[in-house]
Amino acid sequence: MQSIELMMNSVSPSKFLELARYRPVVDVRSPGEYAHGHIPGAVNLPLFDDLERAEVGTLYKQTGRQEALLCGLEIAGRKMKQLAEQALAVATLHDKSTDEQDSSDESTPDLLVHCWRGGMRSSSVGWLLEQVDLKVSLLDGGYRAYRNAGHELFARPIQLIVLGGLTGSGKTQLLALIAETGEQVIDLERLANHRGSAFGSVGLGAQPTVEQFENELHQRLRELDLSKRIWMEAESQSIGRAYIPLPFFRQSLSSPMIVINVPLEKRVELLTTEYSCFAKTELIESVEKIHKRLGGQNAQLAITAIEQGDFATCVKICLAYYDKSYGGPKYSENRRALREFDVCDPRNGDVAMQLVEIADSIESGPEMQALAGAAQRLG
Repeated sequence: MQSIELMMNSVSPSKFLELARYRPVVDVRSPGEYAHGHIPGAVNLPLFDDLERAEVGTLYKQTGRQEALLCGLEIAGRKMKQLAEQALAVATLHDKSTDEQDSSDESTPDLLVHCWRGGMRSSSVGWLLEQVDLKVSLLDGGYRAYRNAGHELFARPIQLIVLGGLTGSGKTQLLALIAETGEQVIDLERLANHRGSAFGSVGLGAQPTVEQFENELHQRLRELDLSKRIWMEAESQSIGRAYIPLPFFRQSLSSPMIVINVPLEKRVELLTTEYSCFAKTELIESVEKIHKRLGGQNAQLAITAIEQGDFATCVKICLAYYDKSYGGPKYSENRRALREFDVCDPRNGDVAMQLVEIADSIESGPEMQALAGAAQRLG
């Protein structure tokens, strides 16, 4: 097996991810490993299913490498034809035409393949696919090396501009409008598939795992120019069950923040519009999550309002709790800049332009220029 590994073309995580912009990625780990976390966009063609992987692993621990290898070969042998056919289908269906890479380049692979450590599973599948005339590149160090590259990226200096404001201020909508001006934006709540409150999962599907959320953030950061500023919404470290990686979260706490002040009436209107279309049962379940913090009487009033279709009253009751809990001096003393901006309607595109102007004024300060220089040097 060692000779197979030496024959295969292995590339670094950075090169692998660059190639993945226009070539399909095949993850040959087990379905359980893939579900726990994977490179965004990768196709799972497992060499072993979860039970088979456990069987081979147990043999390795109990009887040694040779018995485990023979067992693995027996299992894989039954799947070789199916694996080759599936890989050929992935390669065929993928559109190879791209402005970024000449597909006629002989050094360009047809498929990118990886396993956990860049060892026997990916090497075996890579060898098989080369027998059916597919050009293959392996991920040096496997998925583990990819994860390490993500952790390194999260620790790099990044020019963040944080958009803050009370619950219901329309920060997510404003981020989208800011992106339309040409600014770089990371929507963490979209990546986490959660709005970051007791009502955050209403109307949404399942969240990604903690690991997969990190992978999605890693992917998004790689799409951006890290020598330029990036906007994000002020978040707690946890967004539902997803967690912002600690180095990145710490950077957000010490980054410039622009706080938008939106009138209570407008926030009630925005939240009522956003949530009134969802099932009453879901909304009531969300109120129950904060029952103790609302107080028994307020919680019951909110539930009754939902049952009667009076969503605005429910919103007002819940906002009283959120404003009290999250509206105090929550801004870090380590912030390089803090600006407040009164906004009548966050859905107004002119507001986005004004926020960009505020960010420009912040960025011209000496501390932000120093941070920009550090990001450019590492870019």
